[in-house]
Amino acid sequence: MIAPGRRRSFQRRVLAWYARHGRDLPWRKTRDPYAILVSEILSHQTQISRVLPIYEALLRQYPTVDAMARAPLAEVKAITDPLGYKIRGAWLHAAALQVADGGGGRFPETLEELRRLPGVGRYTAGALMNFAHHRDAPLLDTNVARLLRRHFGVAAASRARTAALWSLAAAIIPKGQGHLINQALMDLGAMICRSRPHFQICPLGRSCVFKKMTRQAPRRHLP
Repeated sequence: MIAPGRRRSFQRRVLAWYARHGRDLPWRKTRDPYAILVSEILSHQTQISRVLPIYEALLRQYPTVDAMARAPLAEVKAITDPLGYKIRGAWLHAAALQVADGGGGRFPETLEELRRLPGVGRYTAGALMNFAHHRDAPLLDTNVARLLRRHFGVAAASRARTAALWSLAAAIIPKGQGHLINQALMDLGAMICRSRPHFQICPLGRSCVFKKMTRQAPRRHLP
């Protein structure tokens, strides 16, 4: 799908940008799957600035998966519900119960098993594989999907486009570095390749299909 030279250039520039500009987030300083699960469920469709104090409060109150499993659900939801999307607390509590009771306190280590946890879909399972277990798995959130779609010029219809983007997300991972490049792509999508992209500081501008199209038609609506 991607020529080897283009893939290597993409990987090199993304990782170099991340080394200089990546966000300093507390869940990037741990490989505890419980803490990473908390961060991913709290971050769902929510700005990171709003997530940070809730993440810290939740882990202060329930620092382990066993502590979360023993907690009254109402108390968990009292912390998580102010973020909105009020199913989050129930998902975290149910997932903790499943790990504590059915898994003996150990998180699953395969995508298939992780996806059996409440609230864990393809993306969150991949995040746990990457960031907790350091095993390569593609990740595709809204920001990464927008970046890959624009950069590589993916213009297929909706269902085919989603499949193509998941394939791209897998193809651009350097072996053994999924935990790095996926964090890098999320940051690049959130900080640079926004709905109105910052072309002038994007490290991928030279090879971006969308940038070339925009220059040819400057009034074109930004997808």
